[in-house]
Amino acid sequence: MLILTCPCCGVEADETELHAGGEAHITRHGPDASDDDFEGYLFTRENPKGVHFERWRHVNGCGKWFHAARCTLTMEVFGTYPAQTFQPPQDLLDNITAKRPGWSWRDLS
Repeated sequence: MLILTCPCCGVEADETELHAGGEAHITRHGPDASDDDFEGYLFTRENPKGVHFERWRHVNGCGKWFHAARCTLTMEVFGTYPAQTFQPPQDLLDNITAKRPGWSWRDLS
């Protein structure tokens, strides 16, 4: 079972109290988006073996969205942070790099 800590309210919750919202740090286009932009949003996704950044919503809690970094192979959670950010906090990136030498945030962009 996946256990995540909501950075908004501080509650540690299992995945049954949360709702997955897809990949984090992607552009979500508005209603005036072109067909190509919308197609890219719907069908172009990362699906890495290893570190992945995802959006989650604390449905049965504060109701707020947040981001989580986890490993898709081991289900290890590296940390969570508020969704109102353009990239993960540096301390989280340092934590991931310490556990996965050679990994880089730039590898994902």
